[in-house]
Amino acid sequence: MAAGDGEPALQSKSVCVVGGGVAGLAAARELRREGHAVTVMEQSADVGGQWLYDPRTDGEDPLGAAAPVRVPSSIYACLRLISPREAMGFSDFQFFPRDGPGRDPCRFPVHGELHCYLRDFCDAFGLMDAVRLHTRVLRVALTPTSTTANRRWTVRSVRRLGTTDDDDVAHEEEEEEEVFDAVVVATGHYSQPMLPGDIEGMGEWTRRQLHSHSYRTPEPFRGEAVVVVGCAESGKDIALDLCRVAREVHLAASSEATAATPAMSRMLANHGDVLRLHPRIRRLHADGRVEFADGSSVVADTVIYCTGYTYSFPFLDTGGAVTIDSGGHVVGPLFEHVFPPSLAPSLSFVGVARKVLIPWFFEVQARWVAQVLSGRRALPAEEEMLRSVEEHLRAREAAGMARKHTHNIAGIEPEKMYEFGERYSDLPPLEEWKKELVMSSIASMLADVETFRDRAYDDSEIVRKGLRGWLDLAAKAQAKSMAVAVDVEADVQAMAN
Repeated sequence: MAAGDGEPALQSKSVCVVGGGVAGLAAARELRREGHAVTVMEQSADVGGQWLYDPRTDGEDPLGAAAPVRVPSSIYACLRLISPREAMGFSDFQFFPRDGPGRDPCRFPVHGELHCYLRDFCDAFGLMDAVRLHTRVLRVALTPTSTTANRRWTVRSVRRLGTTDDDDVAHEEEEEEEVFDAVVVATGHYSQPMLPGDIEGMGEWTRRQLHSHSYRTPEPFRGEAVVVVGCAESGKDIALDLCRVAREVHLAASSEATAATPAMSRMLANHGDVLRLHPRIRRLHADGRVEFADGSSVVADTVIYCTGYTYSFPFLDTGGAVTIDSGGHVVGPLFEHVFPPSLAPSLSFVGVARKVLIPWFFEVQARWVAQVLSGRRALPAEEEMLRSVEEHLRAREAAGMARKHTHNIAGIEPEKMYEFGERYSDLPPLEEWKKELVMSSIASMLADVETFRDRAYDDSEIVRKGLRGWLDLAAKAQAKSMAVAVDVEADVQAMAN
């Protein structure tokens, strides 16, 4: 790869990206931009990762106890975005509303709109020719001849042949083993369910139990008494969805702090005839009773665990250099949540960080990885990176933060997310009006989770001014798209004549 006068020649690497979701597509785009040869391996029938809605569930394993799960996506049908689309675009490909079947122009659209946007992103930058669909990675490991100075990775994968995802239909599979200069792990962290370890009787309870990973629609629970465990975003979403058809919905909160919110008070006021709030579950009884920590109990037909997800990389063999600990909450050691010091830069992770603005933050991570691999940027020495990881852990511990929040960035220190972008990439910083819009949206959600997406927006003047410019760009993009469509149609007509 050519470089400017006085600059060292940049290197082009062969890179395997594991996962074709938001993080994987961000990585593919930035790696290609930097001149690397990219192969994206995605196990599903399309790109999108979690945002590729799949009506199927892990029916034989509704708790998701086996790893890996059979169905990667955890999206439920009613899910809508909680971040405003105006702040969710790639830096040079904004999440503008578009016309077309199934499109949703709302500020907080349904999940399918984001999937459409990701497909538009792939089409705009020609990424699909780098993506292998129906391809599951079985093993990633250093080649036997790798040295510290020259690490290479063997990637073994299996590709499903045919065009159907029906698991009842026999498929031919083709296994392949390849060698790459580098691997980017971008498989996300919303597929492998995390189950509570402090509820007695889960193994003996004979009624229905499932993790929210296997929840899609409320209809199967019509007329039932359902206990929903967990009051985070998915717990509240699913509880509200169930209120439309269930006889009773009981929300079990893990702590008073998660329950005592204005949003929860409004939910209870609006659905008090069906919805009840309880402390955490102590025990499930064989007769169907669910006993709570305060000694009260209800008889339930179903328990749904909205208890989050664990990191899981069953394909990755690093000989112990990268581990998952603290009950599945921490991947480490990772310098700045991206590079394992002893294997950097040939192995990296995009998308481990939690509570960040996507896709912008993944774009920043991906550009950093791409530029380190090319030699445009340099990493600190291994010892320095390790020291940085340890200092981060000690600082969080000193601040009273549980270790499970190691990768939670903006949820604890919002400015750290933006500082990361300034430190490790040359992307333009996120505009101030977008930052303000994100924070005001979070405040609205905390006040009323049920209606904040559809209320009249009380934007500040700085946000309104930023929106005017953004909407002008959207209108120009729409006009350009229509002009291209007209030209294509004219060409088709000319060929027909």
